[in-house]
Amino acid sequence: MDIIAKIREKASLKLRTIVLPEYKDPRTIEACRIIEKEKIAKIVLLSEEMILKEKKEKYIQEFYALHKAKVNDMNEVNKLFNDPLYYAAMMVSEGDADGFVAGASHTTSDVGRAAIHCLGVDGRIGVACSCFIMAVPDCEYGAEGTFIFADCGIIPEPNPRQLACIAVTSAELAAKVLALTPRVAFLSYSTKGSAKGKTIDKVVEALGLAQGMAPGLLIDGELQVDAAIVPEVARIKYPEGPLGGEANVLIFPSLEAGNISYKLVQRLSGARALGPLILGLNKPCSDLSRGCSVEDIVDCVAVTAIRAQ
Repeated sequence: MDIIAKIREKASLKLRTIVLPEYKDPRTIEACRIIEKEKIAKIVLLSEEMILKEKKEKYIQEFYALHKAKVNDMNEVNKLFNDPLYYAAMMVSEGDADGFVAGASHTTSDVGRAAIHCLGVDGRIGVACSCFIMAVPDCEYGAEGTFIFADCGIIPEPNPRQLACIAVTSAELAAKVLALTPRVAFLSYSTKGSAKGKTIDKVVEALGLAQGMAPGLLIDGELQVDAAIVPEVARIKYPEGPLGGEANVLIFPSLEAGNISYKLVQRLSGARALGPLILGLNKPCSDLSRGCSVEDIVDCVAVTAIRAQ
């Protein structure tokens, strides 16, 4: 059974309610049909008639109470809730649903803002970030072709503390959703001092912080990507390394590097890229690429449902 089939099966074991606010998108409508047929999750397709006036007013008041220190104008809040995205996010925040998935017709920044403002950042992690689950066909690297790539969607230039948080929360997702033993590599253009630079210093500092946050986590850096995922190269470049060229969670030094990398791998190898899965919040949700397929929506719903179990 491939990793995608395993994700769908795991989601179906304990059904959770997931909201899809992009009810006009034909891909979303078809995804709902598949999800319901395969019993992957309980779906709320948030059409206009599903939005209850009393509930909407309650959610607006709750949102305003959370943000009144920064938002003085109720008209501003009312405008936000003209988009069903905010109603969906508040459904999750208030416990009326277990997670939401959007992004087929919204930008990542739109989905990210709604998620962060409505769900709130997990105090334990302290930063909202994202990752992709990459399923690469006919690949001997990672976990039989399965990887986590992070952050590819939210933080443009993560500082050392943010990089460490990205690594820890991505590893947690790998364990919970994919049942993998996370093997985490901070990526760079240097392997253990083979080059010098400010970004390398940042990665080295992030490694120390991550080790302090999660002492039992198998993690290392800074590593070039071949030293991180190819055992033969690891034996040459860093033979004493704990990962041994078998990393399955790859942490990129910048959003630019991560975003370019996941799209290259996706397009050149025919890999499935599930996400961006938004991490570090109090409740689970997922963004989608606006170029997503129906299957991408189905599988992001499945991952979000597992995270809510």
